[in-house]
Amino acid sequence: MEGMLRALTTRWTVFTPLLAALALVATWGRSLPGVGVVVVALFLAAAVLAAVHHAEVVAHRVGEPFGSLVLAVAVTVIEVALIVTLMISGGEKAATLARDTVFAAVMITCNGIFGLALLVGALRRRVAVFNAEGTGAALATVATLATLSLVLPTFTSSVPGPEFSPAQLTFAAFASLALYGLFVMVQTVRHRDDFLPVEGDGVVTDDDARDERPSVRATLLSLGLLLVALVGVVGLAKVVSPAIESAVVNAGLPPAAVGVAIALLVLLPETLAAVRAARRDQVQISLNLALGSAMASIGLTIPAIAVATIWLSGPLVLGLGATQMVLLALTVVVGVLTIVPGRATLLQGGVHLALFSAFVFLAASP
Repeated sequence: MEGMLRALTTRWTVFTPLLAALALVATWGRSLPGVGVVVVALFLAAAVLAAVHHAEVVAHRVGEPFGSLVLAVAVTVIEVALIVTLMISGGEKAATLARDTVFAAVMITCNGIFGLALLVGALRRRVAVFNAEGTGAALATVATLATLSLVLPTFTSSVPGPEFSPAQLTFAAFASLALYGLFVMVQTVRHRDDFLPVEGDGVVTDDDARDERPSVRATLLSLGLLLVALVGVVGLAKVVSPAIESAVVNAGLPPAAVGVAIALLVLLPETLAAVRAARRDQVQISLNLALGSAMASIGLTIPAIAVATIWLSGPLVLGLGATQMVLLALTVVVGVLTIVPGRATLLQGGVHLALFSAFVFLAASP
């Protein structure tokens, strides 16, 4: 046990989160030159890799689906804190920030990460195998949360524009939190087997018994370093965001492209963790990460925004536009057709990645 702990503490993954946190403290709120942006980007990339490593250590100790849940919730909580902070300080310019960020997270996870996981899994075994019951339940929850929080505000009439009235926002917040809590209970307690990896013959497997798990001390150390690394990832993404915004403006791209770029940076830990799981023939873990992150992004962001409206003075635009709703509807339909068989080939992965590419392209060229 002690040997494992000493081995862990000598790795670069221990020092990288701490260095990223120091870099965040040194650069927060400052205007950086080009060299500074490059250095911060290097720390950001290193913090992403360290976060993935420590998330895997924690996941190995607690088992699935708890491991996927730890990374998804940790990233989302920090991301929500960042969104609320930016909205409070951004005034009317931040009216669409929550909507754009949440929608970008849904499209990145349900098409980008989802498609990559299927593609990698199919390349490894020709057919990517997963549990249709659990994955279908997760997609149904994501679709319901997205519709209640992002589609309905476009059609309600109590307040002009794609906004909720205070009562409607309160209902959406409680409904989102209740649905997310119910899903976590189902995923981790009542129907845990539906979210475990499956073998090619459809047999559910639990990796806890495959090899020795990390010690409690090593797991707690990795959990703490995971949180530090995620703070570094999200914080440094915010630090480099002015440079991204300037590049977007200079390139003549719409402001929404900034939100997409930042969301891509923030979701890098989940992306890398999902790809690594798919390479180990654990596609179900990858899908747990993808849909769990989408669900947490909505289920935790909307309640937080509802509370933040007490201090927010400007409007809160949550309703999606027509193009965004078409992409969301197509994502849900394609997702259902992909999940129902419980098996996917390169084609399904390619279709989801095509949808993700369409989202990124239309964000840059609406």
